[in-house]
Amino acid sequence: MSKRAVSGNNPIVLIVDDETDILELLEITLLKMGLEVVKATSVAQAISCLKSTEFSLCLTDMRLPDGEGLEILRYIQAERPKVPVAVITAHGNTDNAVVALKAGAFDYINKPVTLEQLRTLVKSALKLPGSVRSGEHQLIGNSSAMQQARELIAKLSKTQAPVYITGESGSGKELAARLIHQQSNRSAAAFIPVNCGAIPENLMESEFFGYKKGAFTGAEGERDGFFHAANGGTLFLDEVADLPLLMQVKLLRVIQEKKVRKLGSTTEEPIDVRIISATHQNLAQCVESGNFRQDLFYRLNVIALRMPALRDMREDIAEIAQTLLQHLAAGAKAPGVTLTKAAAIALAQYDFPGNVRELENILERALALANGTQIDVADLHLTPRAEETGEVDRQGGSNSKWPLQEYLDKLERDAIQEAMEKTRYNKTAAARLLGITFRALRYRLERLGME
Repeated sequence: MSKRAVSGNNPIVLIVDDETDILELLEITLLKMGLEVVKATSVAQAISCLKSTEFSLCLTDMRLPDGEGLEILRYIQAERPKVPVAVITAHGNTDNAVVALKAGAFDYINKPVTLEQLRTLVKSALKLPGSVRSGEHQLIGNSSAMQQARELIAKLSKTQAPVYITGESGSGKELAARLIHQQSNRSAAAFIPVNCGAIPENLMESEFFGYKKGAFTGAEGERDGFFHAANGGTLFLDEVADLPLLMQVKLLRVIQEKKVRKLGSTTEEPIDVRIISATHQNLAQCVESGNFRQDLFYRLNVIALRMPALRDMREDIAEIAQTLLQHLAAGAKAPGVTLTKAAAIALAQYDFPGNVRELENILERALALANGTQIDVADLHLTPRAEETGEVDRQGGSNSKWPLQEYLDKLERDAIQEAMEKTRYNKTAAARLLGITFRALRYRLERLGME
């Protein structure tokens, strides 16, 4: 191993590789960036360096004479957890990269190492912050499910691994993605959320990758796509299961090559984007049915994060509800509004098929209808369970069909609620799904007390 004179003022980087030419290339590049460098050619040498020196970053090859780079990674995770690690992998060997990312690597870079990618990686690694900026949204609650989600989010923020977030509609998947971004080294750059199910198929390529002037009829100027907008930051692909197969192929190539070609362009542009994806569907089942590419699934699903449903953390519902209510009341210039104890209990016992999004909708409606500074059970307009209200038919089944109007209203309310959830509360899209006009939907929402 070798070590240049350390000034004490500059970050020190440990580089580990048994190929002399690569070590020299890495060293020259890092020195030009104003960094100090320590070199090692084996696992044993690297660990010896780590025991005696405080490093700001470690770059290690995966294959070394006396073992694997993963051993160095595991040592750092156990003994120097604040040191980000990036691995150098053989070209095309994505399996090693995925294993390293799952083990806690910050990022990876393929051989032959390009100076541009190396500089980008190093700049990103040395900006790793410790925590979320004050004032940002937080995940509320102290249930074990919520604590586990927060802990995993904190770990994921310290890597560049693609994250696949699962969970029911309205369970906070986008909030989790934003928190990962805000706690990461990319927090100063853009977080670009994209609803894959809301983009017409014929516009997808231009929206994602951008286009040159004259690329197609109506392309009167050059435009950047989502990947350009997220360069240096995070691209959140919500409802990724809705991507058509052709777009899946193109997305896979961009993720693999880390380059984007605009429509109408003959050249590719390098991009540095972290991908976080989410869907309420079962993506593994989509793969089995042939609706989602298996190779893309493995690229996106490097590390999975499941957001808990609201009914799985009932002890947190009252606190979440009160926090949301305070926010809504402030926006409506109605400070001081609180939930009664009975209302808080009723919410904790409700199943919330629409999760936090449904809770917010219920509270917003209750705030508009309530008299005074307290919201009681009657203001919530929760749909009671049949077994709780005694509404059973003469054969002993639930969901009585009498009185007829109440039964029909319940069916209509359930259908509208489901359509709203499927379209992320986009009323125009929900009306289209229901096969009615937008005006008709507005009327029904008002009549049923759902507006």
